[in-house]
Amino acid sequence: MGERELKKPHFVFIHGVGGGSWCWYKVKCLMVNSGYTVTCLDLRGAGIDPSDPNKILSFDDYNKPLIDILTSLPDHEQVILVGHSAGGLSVTDAIHKFSKKISLAVYIAATMLKNGFLTQQDFKDGEPDVAEFGDAYDFEYGLGTDKPPTSVIFKKELQRKLIYNMTPPEDFTLATMLLRPAPVYALQSAMFKDIDEGAKNVPRVYIKTMYDRIVKPEQQDKMIAKWPPTNVYVIESDHSPNFSNPFVLCGILVEAYLSICHSSA
Repeated sequence: MGERELKKPHFVFIHGVGGGSWCWYKVKCLMVNSGYTVTCLDLRGAGIDPSDPNKILSFDDYNKPLIDILTSLPDHEQVILVGHSAGGLSVTDAIHKFSKKISLAVYIAATMLKNGFLTQQDFKDGEPDVAEFGDAYDFEYGLGTDKPPTSVIFKKELQRKLIYNMTPPEDFTLATMLLRPAPVYALQSAMFKDIDEGAKNVPRVYIKTMYDRIVKPEQQDKMIAKWPPTNVYVIESDHSPNFSNPFVLCGILVEAYLSICHSSA
């Protein structure tokens, strides 16, 4: 077997818009109890990070906590990156910059765009499709009302219906207490240079969420078709399987890791 199977791998979890490291508390508990090393981080302006999201105006600034973790890793160490929703942009950024330190990239209901938001079609494929719900967002305009919004959060009265439609009530209650406005100005500026040869060798898997009202299954299918991953898994969940189906999600993560190990052994 390959060297990576000699010890349990290190999973690094990246939250989506408005979330934080707290989003992974169920998954982390399950994975740590199974012997895996787990890191859950707060991106800039998220979770307990004190930064004002309205002052985070570049994607590099927003994603700096992940880049710092990967920079600090010894050259011989590798991690499994797991990105949820907009966290997929963070994963792709890392693939471009640290391909040798990533053994597997996992996208969960995530924005998986090879070069980020380069075209209007990229925005259509990768951004939430919630037009049918009307005025779904609360925006803040840190640069002035005549400029694009700097942060965004889903309206409280729509969070249950949109993000957590299959999530247990206690987790939904927790989320409503902890969600923060996300630095949308920075997120929409996410663009990545063409992938180098090393980055092309990073295995990627996509976990498709079947009852997702944020990144709808058909959007996920389009991103999968445009940039085909190594494997595609399907989970019966809303946009937040970390809450609504954590046991199955953890099983898929372990299966994906073992599949990559076996294929490279």
